[in-house]
Amino acid sequence: MTFLDKLERTFGRYAVSNLSLYIIIGQVFVLLGFLAGRINLGAFLLVPALVLQGEWWRMFSFLLMPPPPGMFGYIFVAFAWYIFYLMGNALEGSWGAFRYNLFLLLGATLTVAAAFVTPGYAATNAFIAGSVFLAFAYLNPDFELSLFFILPIKIKWLALLTWVLYAVSFIRGDLPTRLQILAAAGNFALFFGRDIWLSIRHRKRVKVRQAERAAQAEEPRHVCHVCGKTDRTHPDLDFRYCSKCAGDQCYCPDHIQNHAHVVAAHDAKTG
Repeated sequence: MTFLDKLERTFGRYAVSNLSLYIIIGQVFVLLGFLAGRINLGAFLLVPALVLQGEWWRMFSFLLMPPPPGMFGYIFVAFAWYIFYLMGNALEGSWGAFRYNLFLLLGATLTVAAAFVTPGYAATNAFIAGSVFLAFAYLNPDFELSLFFILPIKIKWLALLTWVLYAVSFIRGDLPTRLQILAAAGNFALFFGRDIWLSIRHRKRVKVRQAERAAQAEEPRHVCHVCGKTDRTHPDLDFRYCSKCAGDQCYCPDHIQNHAHVVAAHDAKTG
């Protein structure tokens, strides 16, 4: 029984089913409140310096921050919710509610911990949502997604692009951005690091076996005991074995009738 199995047996009854849906519903209400002028989105951001001043709710409320509209406006927000629900729901169906809850909880905990390293900067939930996307892509690499409901593309390529963008942001970004990326990558590594390591080891073993088979396939089947000609170097020759020689001694046509017979060691001593 693994450590996760033990945790699930102990705390599994506390898991929240359909957690992705509840998070989206919360973000929808926050966005509607913001559009109605009743909610200040800044109050939901995770700013550790303000948490230390007593605004403790920010350690949880940042999860309810809706995705930024970007250049595509609120169509992008709706698409982001659709993707998060689709993939989060699939992960919950594959892992079970407890493990999916734990994945999000670890992502949020690592994000909060990373944010406190630079307490004066705000942190968002964007990389947590990104880790859900990367987890789904790792488990379902050939899943085909209709990008913006139009362009079909396999999700593994989008995941690869996401990792590349993370790498660029980590290299070129500031310290808070780097820490948030490390938190998301750390969450992914905690869940998939062992599987990835075992997969790499398995691939290495397969390559070694393939190399050994290829080397064996290149070895000659027949080698003349006298001159060393082989069926590889002289494929046109008819190699034969001498019944009077001890062991399986092979000879080319030139030496099958013209060779000194090989005798067994005990026969040589007797003679």
